[in-house]
Amino acid sequence: MGTTYDVRIWAVRQRKDRKQASAELRWKTGETPHSQTFQTKTLADGRRAELLRAVHAGEPFDEETGVPVRELRDRNDVSWYQHALDYIAMKWPHSPGSTRRTLAEAMATVTPALVKDTKGMADPHTVRTALYGWAFNMKRRDEEPPADVAQVLAWFERKSLPTSALSDRMNVRTALNALTKRLDGTTAAASTIRRKRAIFHNALGYAVDAERLPSNPLPQVQWKAPEQVADEVDPACVPEPRQAAALLTAVRIQSPRGRHLVAFFGCMYFAAARPAEVIGLRKDDCQLPRRGWGVLRLRETRPRSGAAWTDTSTSHDRRGLKHRPRKAVRVVPIPPDLVALLRWHVTAYGAAPDGRLFRTSRGGLIQDTGYGEVWAEARRRALTAVQYASPLAKRPYDLRHAAVSTWLSSGVEPQVVAQRAGHSVAVLFRVYAKCLDNAASTANARIEEALKH
Repeated sequence: MGTTYDVRIWAVRQRKDRKQASAELRWKTGETPHSQTFQTKTLADGRRAELLRAVHAGEPFDEETGVPVRELRDRNDVSWYQHALDYIAMKWPHSPGSTRRTLAEAMATVTPALVKDTKGMADPHTVRTALYGWAFNMKRRDEEPPADVAQVLAWFERKSLPTSALSDRMNVRTALNALTKRLDGTTAAASTIRRKRAIFHNALGYAVDAERLPSNPLPQVQWKAPEQVADEVDPACVPEPRQAAALLTAVRIQSPRGRHLVAFFGCMYFAAARPAEVIGLRKDDCQLPRRGWGVLRLRETRPRSGAAWTDTSTSHDRRGLKHRPRKAVRVVPIPPDLVALLRWHVTAYGAAPDGRLFRTSRGGLIQDTGYGEVWAEARRRALTAVQYASPLAKRPYDLRHAAVSTWLSSGVEPQVVAQRAGHSVAVLFRVYAKCLDNAASTANARIEEALKH
C-alpha cells in the first residue's frame, strides 16, 4: 500500500452495545477501512476534526495506517543527533576502519551546525573530541565517557534539531556551509568537502528510508562548494628523475632503517604504487628476473585507520585495491632498476613469515610515522636549501605522482598509464591535467618533426 488522497470520514457514532458507553470514529483511505474508539464523543469529534483539517489541506494519507503522512512522519521523528547515531550504527558493520573514521568525521562536522541554539555549547575542540572520539565511534558506545565528554553529549541530546527540520532547505544550507570549514575556521580541501557532502547526502537518504523525511532535500538546495583546484597535482611537488634518484640515495645511506626502506620508496617511484599497497606487497607477488623487466602483482592494501576504528583493534586494515573488487589484481611491469633493488632487498632482509617484504624490526607493519621521518631526512640531505623550503617531494606520495608524470611525459598512452597506476582514465585527466599538457607538447613536437620529411 502507498499514499492516497481518497479519504472518506463518517460522523461519530455512539456505541451502547458495550459495558461502558463509547464513541467510534470510522473513516476510509482508498479501499481500506479504519476505526478508532474513544471514551467520549468529545474526544472522537476532536480526532475527526484533525483528520478533516488534513483532508481540506490536501495532505496525503497513508493507506495502510489511515493517518496523514505528516503525522506518521512525526511519530518517527528523532533529533538529528540521534539520527546521526543511528546512521553510524547502520554503516559500521560493513565499513572498513578508514571509512568508519571518515563517517565519524563528517557527522562530527555537521552535527554542531544542526542545533536549536549555541548557548552553552563547548569550545570546538571539546565538541569534536566528544562527537568524533566517543559518540560516533561504535567501539566506545558501551564505555563510560569522561565527565566533560558526557556533559557535551547530553547538551547535544537537548539542543539538536529534530531530523524533520532538515525539510527546511536553509537548515541544509547551514550544514553544507559547516562542511567547508576545518576546525580552525579555514577552508577545507575540495576533496574533503566533496567526501563529507556525499556522506551527508547518504545520511539524509537514510532519513527518507526511516520515514523521518519525506524526500532528500539536498539536491534541491542551490549551493556550490568553494572553488578549488586541489585535485590537480602541482608540478612543483613532483621530483624529476634526477631528483628522485638523489632522494632514494639519501634514503639508503642515512641509516639502517633507511637501507631497509629504500626499496619501499622505490616501489612508489618506479611502479607508482600507493604506500598502503607497498605495505601489503608479498614476495610471491613479485616476478624478479635476473635481467630485464619484472612484474608486481598488487592485490592487497594495508591502510592505516587507527586501532580505534578497526574490528581487530590493530592500526591497519586489510583490504583489496582501492576502488576495485576485493579479489582484483593490478599487474604493473617494473623496470630493471626496481627489479635489482627488490632482489637486493630480498637477499638482505628476506620476508616476514606471512610473506610481506617490508616490516618493522619487530616484524610489524610499516608505520607512516616511521617512513615519514626517513623521508624528511632524505629531503634535507638531497635537496638544496631552496628546494627543501619548497613543496618539492614534500610527501612520499609525491613519488607516485613522479612515476605517473614520467610515464606521461615519455609518451606512454594515457589508458596504459591509468591501468598501471590503478585508477580510471577520467581520474588521470583530472588529477594529472598539467602533466598531460606537457605530454601533449611532446607529442606535438614529434608530429611536427615527422611532417618535415
